[in-house]
Amino acid sequence: MNDSPVPRRPGLGSRLALILPALALVGLLFTGSSANRPAAVPTTHVAGAELQPSERHRKVARIVAEQIERSHYRQAIIDEKMSSQIFDQYLEALDGSRSYFLASDVAEFERYRDKLGEAIRSGNVEPAFVIFARFQERNRAAVRGAIADLETEPDFTTNETLAFDRAKAPWLASQADQDDLWRRRVKNDVLSLLLSNKTFPEARDILKKRYERVLKRIDQVSSDDVFETFMNAFAHVYDPHSNYFSPRSSEEYSLQMKLSYVGIGASLQLIDDHVTVMNVIEGGPAAVSGRLKVNDRITAVGQGKTGELTDVVGWRLDDVVQLIRGPAGTVVRLSILPAGAEPGAKETVLEFVRNKVNLEAQAAKKKVRTVTRDGQEFKIGVIDVPSFYQDYEAKVTGEKDYRSTTRDVARLIGELKKEKVDGIVMDLRGNGGGHLSEATSLVGLFIRKGPVVQLRETGGRIEVLDDPEPSEIWDGPLVVLVDRTSASASEIFSAAIQDYGRGLIIGQQTYGKGTVQNLYPLDRLALGPNAGFGQLTVTIGKYYRVTGDSVQNRGVMPEIALPSLISTADVGESTRESALPWDRIRSVDFQPEHALAGALESVVRAHDERMRSDPDLKALMADAAAVEQMRLEKTVSLNFKVRKAERERLDSERLARINARRAAHGEPALKSLEDLKPDEEPDANLGESSQIVVDLGLALHPAGRLSASATPAR
Repeated sequence: MNDSPVPRRPGLGSRLALILPALALVGLLFTGSSANRPAAVPTTHVAGAELQPSERHRKVARIVAEQIERSHYRQAIIDEKMSSQIFDQYLEALDGSRSYFLASDVAEFERYRDKLGEAIRSGNVEPAFVIFARFQERNRAAVRGAIADLETEPDFTTNETLAFDRAKAPWLASQADQDDLWRRRVKNDVLSLLLSNKTFPEARDILKKRYERVLKRIDQVSSDDVFETFMNAFAHVYDPHSNYFSPRSSEEYSLQMKLSYVGIGASLQLIDDHVTVMNVIEGGPAAVSGRLKVNDRITAVGQGKTGELTDVVGWRLDDVVQLIRGPAGTVVRLSILPAGAEPGAKETVLEFVRNKVNLEAQAAKKKVRTVTRDGQEFKIGVIDVPSFYQDYEAKVTGEKDYRSTTRDVARLIGELKKEKVDGIVMDLRGNGGGHLSEATSLVGLFIRKGPVVQLRETGGRIEVLDDPEPSEIWDGPLVVLVDRTSASASEIFSAAIQDYGRGLIIGQQTYGKGTVQNLYPLDRLALGPNAGFGQLTVTIGKYYRVTGDSVQNRGVMPEIALPSLISTADVGESTRESALPWDRIRSVDFQPEHALAGALESVVRAHDERMRSDPDLKALMADAAAVEQMRLEKTVSLNFKVRKAERERLDSERLARINARRAAHGEPALKSLEDLKPDEEPDANLGESSQIVVDLGLALHPAGRLSASATPAR
C-alpha cells in the first residue's frame, strides 16, 4: 500500500499532452498513486493513420474492469449509471475547455452513454476511438483556422472580451461559434505578445510556429495514448487516484524511481496549452530559489544565462521537459506567467541552476528563530519536514543508521534541546506525504502512547495503528504549520497532534487526501511476464482519525487560520469531482491532553492583534486578496489600451503593497518591481508561527517566561 504525495491529475498519454492534460516531472522523483512521468521517447505513430484498438487493448480493458470492480474501496459494479459517468469523464478528458466538440457531436455520441461500461468489461473499446477521431478532426480544423486568422492584424480598439475559463461553458452550438472562439483566442495571443513589446509581424511569426507545432503533434497521438486516456476516464469515475498506466508510462515511472533525472525540482502539468507548475519539491533548485510557485505557467525556456528564450506555449509537455532538463550545474531560464494572472499579464524570467533532488536534499532540517517580548528573548526551533521519507532498502537489509523522517527529527530535537529552545514549530507546508509508518512514528515523538490512525480497507476491515515509540522526546510547546498542499501522511500527523491536544495546528485547511492506493502490475494478472499490459493503481482503503472522523475531502482544519496565496477553491481533494466523500467510523480509546483548551483563547487573541498590526501579515493578506480577485476573473479584455492599463494598475498596486511593508520596517521604497530581490520577501506565516509558540508557552506557564535552560514541561 502507498500513502501518496499530494495527488494531481494522473498522467495521460504523452502524445496527447499537447491537447490533453498530462503530467511530467522535471528533475525529481515523486512517488505516489498519481505518478507523473518524465519525458517520453518519440512516438512511432504515422501521421494521418487511423487509430484503432488492438487485441492487447481489449484484453487489458477486461482485466482492468475486473480488478477495479473487485478491489476498489467503493465496491461499485459497472452499471448504466457508471457508464454515463465514464462517458462524461472521457469527454472532459478530451475537451475540458469546451473548445473543440460541437453540441451536435456530443448529441451524436449520446448513443454510447449507457454502453461504455459494458464495452470496457467486454473489451469492446471501439467507441472511445470513434469519439477521439471526431475530437482529432475538430482539433485540426480549429488550429488551421487559427493559422489563417493570423493573416490579418486584429483590431484592438474594439471592446471584445475572451472568456478564458470555459470549464462550465456549454458545448459550442455551431461551427460559427467555434470559429469565433478561436478568433478571439488568436487575438488574445497576439495581444499578449504585443504587451511584451513585440510587433505584429513578430507576434504573427511566433504564433504561426506555435500553431504549426500544435497541428503537427495532433497527428502524433498513438492508439496506446487514446486507450490510456479512456481507461483513466473509467478509473476516475471510481476516484481521482485510481489510474491506468500504459506499458511505456510504466517504464517511465520506474525510471523516476531511480532519481535519474536532473532539472529544477518541480512537477508540471499541461493545462490549456500552458505548462503549469503543480508542485515545487523541497531541496530542488526551484524550492531553494523560492520564486517558482504552484500554478505558475511556463511560457518560454532559455538555455544558459544569455540563450534565446524559446516560446513553449502549445508545446507537448515532454518536449518542454526536455528543454528544462539538462546536465547538473548548467543554467536554465524560464519565462513565468504568475499563478492567477490573466493571459497576457506581465511575465517574469527566473534563472535556475540544474541539480538532482536527492534524499539528503529532502531531509528534515532545523533552524532557530528568536522572538523578543518585553525585553526577553525566546528561542524557537523550526523543523522543516518536506516529506515522510524512509530509506526502505537500508532498513530491510539491517543497516542500523538508515535515514528516515522520524530518526532525523528525533536527532534535530535533541540538538534543539541542547540549544535550549523554548518551543518547536513543525513546518509541514508543501509536504505531500510519504511513508505511513513514518507518520505514525513521528507522532510518537510528541505523545506518550496510544493509537495514531485507523485504516479501513475494502470490505470493511479496520486496522488501528499505534504509536510505535515507547515515550515522547519533546513535551514542550508545539505548533504544526500546514497549508493546502499538506497531504496524506502530513494530515495523519497533524490530525493526531490535534486530537491528542498535543499542539496547535495553524495555517490553512489541508488537502484532504485520506485514501490509500495499491499498485497492480497487470502482466502478473495476465499470467505472462512480458505481456506489455502496463500497471494499475487502485484505491483500496481510507484513513480515519482516532476520533473516527475521516480526513478525506475535508482535510485537517487549523485552530488558527493564516493567510495564503493558495486557493482552496482550486487546490485540494474537494475540488476533484469523483473524490470519495468524508465520513466517520467509530472512535478508538485514547487519552487526549486538556491543557491547550484553556490556553487557546489568549493565544487566538494575541494572534488577532498581530493580524491587525504586523506589516508582514498585513502585506500577505493584501497579496492573498489580490490573487483571489484575479482568480475570480473569468474573462479578459481584447482592447489593447484597456489591457495595458490593467497591467499597469496591478503592478502599481503590488508595488504599493511592497513599499507599505518596507516603510513599516524603516526600509527604503522600491522604484519598480524589478528592484525587488527574492530574499527580501519575508515568510510572514513562519514568523507568526514563532510568535504563536511563544504565546502558547506563556499561556501554559502563566507564572512567567519559559525556561531557556531546560526542556519546557507541561
